[in-house]
Amino acid sequence: MNILLINHYAGSPYHGMEYRPYYLAREWTRMGHQVTVVAATFSHLRSSNPESLRSPLREEVIDGIRYWWIRTSPYVGNGLGRVRNMLEFCWGLARCAKRAADAVKPGLVIASSTYPLDIFSAHAIARSRGARLIFEVHDLWPLSPMELGGLPAWHPYIAVMQVAENFAYRKCDRVVSLLPCAEGHMRKHGLAPGKFAHVPNGLVPEEWEAAHSALPSLHQAALERLRDDGLFIVGYAGAHGIANALDTLIDAAELMRDQPVAVVLVGQGPEKQRLQQEVRERSLANVVFLDSVPKPAVPALLSWMDALYIGFRKMPLYRFGVNPNKLMDYMMAGKPVIQSLEAANDMVADAGCGISVAAGDAHAVAEAVMRIMAMDENQRAAMGARGWEYVLRHHDYRVLAKKFLEAVMDGELC
Repeated sequence: MNILLINHYAGSPYHGMEYRPYYLAREWTRMGHQVTVVAATFSHLRSSNPESLRSPLREEVIDGIRYWWIRTSPYVGNGLGRVRNMLEFCWGLARCAKRAADAVKPGLVIASSTYPLDIFSAHAIARSRGARLIFEVHDLWPLSPMELGGLPAWHPYIAVMQVAENFAYRKCDRVVSLLPCAEGHMRKHGLAPGKFAHVPNGLVPEEWEAAHSALPSLHQAALERLRDDGLFIVGYAGAHGIANALDTLIDAAELMRDQPVAVVLVGQGPEKQRLQQEVRERSLANVVFLDSVPKPAVPALLSWMDALYIGFRKMPLYRFGVNPNKLMDYMMAGKPVIQSLEAANDMVADAGCGISVAAGDAHAVAEAVMRIMAMDENQRAAMGARGWEYVLRHHDYRVLAKKFLEAVMDGELC
């Protein structure tokens, strides 16, 4: 089968995030399908974008996957530059729609760009070839910018996105959602019963297990000092942004300042300097900040931790569920997880791999740390092993790629 996957932000191991389109496409290619990914030349998510193009479109083959890069302009932040970038991608996609239909001859067309504006061209391509049309939902747009950014429903940007979302639900053959509890919202906007499927994010266990890069010397030395001091190390690895609820972890560290506990935060982000200043002002000697490590060194980093923290702000959007990639890395590390979250789903509870507490509750986070610290090593190891087993069973991309096609092809040959 020929598959056309349209994802504005699609990346690869050579470009960085977003990885999901690449991993699904790679597994489908291994299953014998021909996959073409259409993406923009610039995305804020990637660590390295393709070289700028003189022509509107360039073709490249990456690990057996054909990529079509549509030329778009760079931008910073979420302002007009990003809107321009979206419009350039959608216009470029519309211009090459006939070419895509004729060259790819898709039996399956997947619109998967987070925002829903690519659905119009995807629908035209699918209709011209008699292909199935799949709308893949990462985040609910325009609900996300409305609830996160405070934009009103009458705002022109929101109104256009709402038209596109409603069109997508009415016209698609299936919705594949990363959000497990979003079907009710979609049904209110036109999705017919029986068209919803949940396929979460995943990982590639072989790549994770083969990532044997050593830690940078500064990280190694800092963690060795903490271990030599006999401290219980609670780690966080990832972005330091508002959404990551690191204030809650630092507040918990202050509550544990007299306990043999060290909190280690590894990564970068817009909130890091402010958080470091908070720690200095409170004289929290039990909080350590370290720079990001390369992706291949993440397993080595997490192996030093006794428990791992993941936090979320209290937000209405989480009523549709969450699916964080970071949590899967934590589970692969086989470490107990402390999760601060209020959402419709709870992977930590489902796996039995840690303790979940209310979002923003520093006292509950501190109590969870103390409970895990009081366990013996065998109990902590068993807790971590349950997470490892869970993520391999439910989030291996080899499993998810097959599940995706089975969900959208109604049991037909896939």
